[in-house]
Amino acid sequence: MGERAESYPSEKIGESEIVHADCLEWFRLLPENSVHAVVTDPPYGVKEYDSGQLEKRDNGNGGIWRIPPAFDGRMRSPLPRFTALTQKEREILRCFFSEWAKSVCRALRPGGHLFMASNAFLSQIVFSVLVEGGLEFRGEVIRLVRTLRGGDRPKNAETDFPNVTSLPRGCYEPWGLFRKPMLPGMKVSDCLKEFQTGGLRRTPDDRPFCDVIESERTPREERLIAPHPSLKPQSFLRRLVYVALPLGEGVIADPFMGSGSTIAAAEAVGVRAVGVERHPDYYAMACRAIPRLAALHVSWFEETSILSPC
Repeated sequence: MGERAESYPSEKIGESEIVHADCLEWFRLLPENSVHAVVTDPPYGVKEYDSGQLEKRDNGNGGIWRIPPAFDGRMRSPLPRFTALTQKEREILRCFFSEWAKSVCRALRPGGHLFMASNAFLSQIVFSVLVEGGLEFRGEVIRLVRTLRGGDRPKNAETDFPNVTSLPRGCYEPWGLFRKPMLPGMKVSDCLKEFQTGGLRRTPDDRPFCDVIESERTPREERLIAPHPSLKPQSFLRRLVYVALPLGEGVIADPFMGSGSTIAAAEAVGVRAVGVERHPDYYAMACRAIPRLAALHVSWFEETSILSPC
């Protein structure tokens, strides 16, 4: 990916590579127009992954992390409480993603797509910032999944207002779909010939990729392999990495790699990827988890009832 970018500690896993670095610093060192697509799930806080907040979560003290109650005999993993962000913290979020969007735009080839996970609360902030940073908004991919976010009674007043919820229970996850603008006057066919980008790949059964996907919560088997708090299922990620490269060639980047689930998905469907992670514990987790996640037999491209016919 460029000599200067290769100065960071890295590991080769199959046809892909993972890098221990800060993504903004890494992007600055990449050659321009060197990445064909980006598929990523950012740690929006940037707050919830601070060392102090991680320590509170690990100790069961919560902090910015909402510790869901145990019910039906199962313990739930902690979830970030995005609604706790102050106006100042939201402005920090805007500033971060403004800089990040410009870095992504520089690294992407013209016509290259970005798939970016979000949530109903923050998408309206972050998506507009990405457009201001130079990316074209191309729509959303809606992952239908019950997230356990929202649906709670008012905090510390549950008995006073037993029939009230603060937010609706989350049943979908919006992924923003963006594209780096093609060169002036360029058609999609021209972009495909010159940059191998510009469109999306049809599914293996020769259907167009659809923007609503019935999904599952991440299976226990995958969470045991990669115990990351925001791990996405392979059944969903393998769809995204497959369609992100319209000709099935090129490099997908995940600049917020976490435990490496996107890189594992790319390995599983036979495309190249590079993942970047700044937290040493998650980088070490990715080294162990990627080969095991990639080796799982997962059904991922069949059409579901809500999407047929598409």
